[in-house]
Amino acid sequence: MIMFSQGRTGDREPVAAGRFYPANRETLLQELSGLFETCEKHPTEPAVRAIIVPHAGYIYSGKITASGFSVIPSDKIFKNIFIIGSSHVMAFEGASVYYTGDYLTPLGKIKVNRDIDEKLRADHSFFRFPENSHYQEHSLEVQIPFIQYYFKNPQQIVPIIIGTNNNTILKKIAEALRPWFTPDNLFIISSDFSHYPPYKEAREVDNKTADAIVSKDPDIFLKTLSENSARRIPNLATSMCGWTSGLVLLYLVNKSPDLDFIKISYCNSGDSRYGNKEEVVGYHAIALVGKPNKSNIQGNLMQDLKFTDEEAEQLFKIARSSISTMLNEHRRQVIDPQEVLPALKRNMGAFVTLKINGKLRGCIGSFVFSEPLYEIVNQMAVASAFNDSRFLPLTKEEFKNVEIEISVIGPLKKINDISEIIRGKHGIYIKKDFRSGTMLPQVAIENNWTVEEFLGYTSRDKAGLGWDGWKNAEIYVYETVVLEEKKK
Repeated sequence: MIMFSQGRTGDREPVAAGRFYPANRETLLQELSGLFETCEKHPTEPAVRAIIVPHAGYIYSGKITASGFSVIPSDKIFKNIFIIGSSHVMAFEGASVYYTGDYLTPLGKIKVNRDIDEKLRADHSFFRFPENSHYQEHSLEVQIPFIQYYFKNPQQIVPIIIGTNNNTILKKIAEALRPWFTPDNLFIISSDFSHYPPYKEAREVDNKTADAIVSKDPDIFLKTLSENSARRIPNLATSMCGWTSGLVLLYLVNKSPDLDFIKISYCNSGDSRYGNKEEVVGYHAIALVGKPNKSNIQGNLMQDLKFTDEEAEQLFKIARSSISTMLNEHRRQVIDPQEVLPALKRNMGAFVTLKINGKLRGCIGSFVFSEPLYEIVNQMAVASAFNDSRFLPLTKEEFKNVEIEISVIGPLKKINDISEIIRGKHGIYIKKDFRSGTMLPQVAIENNWTVEEFLGYTSRDKAGLGWDGWKNAEIYVYETVVLEEKKK
C-alpha cells in the first residue's frame, strides 16, 4: 500500500493540456467542434447510464470519444458524472477520489462533488488514498473538456482513480458506488483498448474485448483478457489499459437484463495520419443503455390503463361519499355494484391520499388484488381519513377543504438491483421479516429525492428498518395511475 501525506490543497491544475489536447482555449474549442462535427453519429439514447471512451491524444482518439458523448442528449442534466480511470502513474490497493478542490482545464473550472467524495472516503478504507495520484494522471482530465463543451448545462463530477487490480477490492469499489449507479447519474469509464500490437491483430483483439464487455459478464470479460494475452501477439502489452475500471462497471451492471451495452464506434491509432500500423493503440466507444420500457412491470395492463372523466368522477364520488357517511352516520358506505361503471369493477389495488392546502392529511392503500377497484377506494378513503396513525381523525370542518388523490396501482415486482428503479415512475415497497413500508412514485418527485434517498426515507419512516435497512431487505417496485380530483 502506497500512502502519501497531503502535498497540496485546492483545485487540480491541468497537466494533459498541451500534450493530449490544445492548451489554448480557442484552439481547444475549435478542435472539439471539429471532432463532434466529423465523428460517427449514433441515435441519441435518453437512458444512457455509462459510456466507455478513450483517453489518448485527441488527434488519435478524439473522434471516438466524441461519438461516445454524442449518444447522450446534449441538454441532459445529470446529478453527477462519475469519471473513473485506472492509474497510469502509481499502484495502490484501492481507489483515490479527488476531494480537495475542483478540476481545471483551459475551458474553465468544473465542480467536484466533494460531499460524495468525502462520504466515500469516510465510509470505505479502500477510498482513503490521497489525491496525489490525480496530479499527473491524464485519463480523467482528457474527458473533462468533452463534458464542458458538449453539455449545454453545467455538470458536476466525481473523479476516481483506481490503483489496484485486486478483484476483491474492485468488487468492493463497485458496491460502494452502487447507491449512485442510477439513471440520474452518468458513469464515464476512461480507457483505451489494445496497446501496441500490429494493426490487423489490434482490430481482432479489440473486437473480442468489446464483445466480452457487451456480454455484461465479468467472468467472460476476465477470461477474454486472459485468452488475448495467451495468444502471445507481438508487442501486445494489454487488451485494455483501464480494464480494472471496466470491470468495476461490469460488477455494477451485474448482468442486469434491463441494461444493454451498445458498440458505438471504433478505430485505432493506425487509422490516424499521425500513426503507423506496426504498433497501434485501439479505441472503442461503448454505451450502456437502459432498455426501452425496461420496467415493464404491469405489461400492457398499466401501459394501456386509462380512466375516462366519467369513471374518475365516480371514483372520487365514492371516496367522498365513503368519508361523509362515516363522518355523519358513523357507518361504512355500502355500494350497489349495479350502479358502478364496468371499468371500476376490475380487481386492482389503490391508495387514497388526502391533502388540505397541499399538505398531506392522510394516505393509506392496499396492494390486494382480490377485490374490485371501487370497493378498495371505498375502504381506503375511510382508512385515510380516520385510521392513519400520523394524524387525528378527520373532522367535519377539515372535510370541507380536503383534496382527494387516488393512485391506482399495478402488481408488485421484486427487483435485484436499485438501478431498476425509475424516479417518478416507480413506487417502492420494502419488506423484511414482519416489517414493511411503501411510498408512492410521486413522493420522490415532490421531495426531489434521489433513488437512494427515496429508499432511505421509505426504509426509515415507513418500514421502520433504519436509513440503510433497505440494503438487507426485499425491494419491490410498482407503477401507478394517479387521478386528481377536479377543482370545482
